[in-house]
Amino acid sequence: MVVSSQAMSRMPSPTRVHYLGHATLLIELDGLRILTDPVLGDRVLHLRRRGPSGWAWYARQPAPDLILLSHLHLDHLHLPSLQALPPTAPLVVPQGTAGWLRYLVSQPLIELAPGESLRRGGVTVVATPARHGSRWGRWLNALDVAQGYRIEGTHTIYFPGDTDLFPEMAAIGADGLDLALLPVGGWGPTLGPGHLDPQRAALALNLLRPRLAVPIHWATFRLPGKWWETRPAFSQPGPEFRRLAAQWAPQTTVHLLAPGESLHIV
Repeated sequence: MVVSSQAMSRMPSPTRVHYLGHATLLIELDGLRILTDPVLGDRVLHLRRRGPSGWAWYARQPAPDLILLSHLHLDHLHLPSLQALPPTAPLVVPQGTAGWLRYLVSQPLIELAPGESLRRGGVTVVATPARHGSRWGRWLNALDVAQGYRIEGTHTIYFPGDTDLFPEMAAIGADGLDLALLPVGGWGPTLGPGHLDPQRAALALNLLRPRLAVPIHWATFRLPGKWWETRPAFSQPGPEFRRLAAQWAPQTTVHLLAPGESLHIV
């Protein structure tokens, strides 16, 4: 079949999700390139990256048009990464956090509260609630404001940032989801409150009801020394999530992505 150039120009761009690890992904949707929680460095405080260099990975990707920041914890807010990104790409942040960031980054800041949205071309980004706990106290409460994002276009993608299970997830998935990017782990042997583990992430699938799911926020940053990579708390959250999802949410197909791998959504 021969397709005319005019018809080709009307075809939607392919949807691709490129995964660096932890909560850093580049989402290509309807011609818009969206980067989430960019942590490109190979260290975060005492933690070391497992997998490809973040800077080398970023050099192979197209420049982002929009950057989504879910919250200001240091494994999601990495100032050297933000300072190296294009100054013209707006940075979408939770309401109440721009005051902390405006002197630290060069990108335009757009605050959204849960339920508010931003439109770029044919893509709409809707801020969604998150449950990520509170540990800094009232005088630093901006550091604990957390949210996720529902990204709507030809396909619909949910990026929750960091969160625990909460009933309002059903509303996030009510209009249909093609892909849910669900955190399932962390960097240490235990997870504090405000996080999904493999079991709670698998339960979340029956609230969100996505067609596809990818576990994120696991097997990326580890304690110093290669020994930690063999520990179940580091290596098993993704496979365990996939195993439980097959039992508890068979309507969803789970794809495991290693750092540096990509998913093409059709």
